[in-house]
Amino acid sequence: MFSGIVEEMATVTAIRQDKENIDFTLTCSFTGELKIDQSVSHNGVCLTVVQIDGDEYTVTAMKETLERSNLGLLRVGDHVNVERSMLMNGRLDGHIVQGHVDETARCIAMDDADGSTYFTFEYKQDADMARRGYFTVDKGSVTVNGVSLTVCNPTDHTFQVAIIPYTMQNTNFCDIRVGSVVNIEFDILGKYIARLAELK
Repeated sequence: MFSGIVEEMATVTAIRQDKENIDFTLTCSFTGELKIDQSVSHNGVCLTVVQIDGDEYTVTAMKETLERSNLGLLRVGDHVNVERSMLMNGRLDGHIVQGHVDETARCIAMDDADGSTYFTFEYKQDADMARRGYFTVDKGSVTVNGVSLTVCNPTDHTFQVAIIPYTMQNTNFCDIRVGSVVNIEFDILGKYIARLAELK
């Protein structure tokens, strides 16, 4: 379980194909605090630490994860938003994030907001998925590349988020451009409410 408050950007140092899996090796400031089997969110995807070597650690992404997320697009040198699992004795500064990416979305616009930036993302329009809670609502929560954000101006297949300068500088939003592919996780509360409505 995560909060969507990114700790920092890790850097990809190596990528290795292993049959249908991919091993990603990364480096970040808290590598020395990690343990084997620990869960870490990478661009919003919960992955297990399988190896630690000095200031580098390795995680493995399986085929389904690669198909649902943007991890398969990563290259050596890319920045990845990372967050360790949430401590249960702390404040929930973001929202409840499972680390189970639902799908990808594409940035279709970036607009200046007098110091901040509005990013508009478009995802696949699917009425069946929407009935199951896979949608955004105005002022609701959404996770983009592991970042907990508030939704603005949603439609049935697009939404906006406003990124303040701090978030731009300290997450890989600094690398996102029109056309970039990001991971999104819809709010788990909406999915549960939709499921309950189905059972009535």
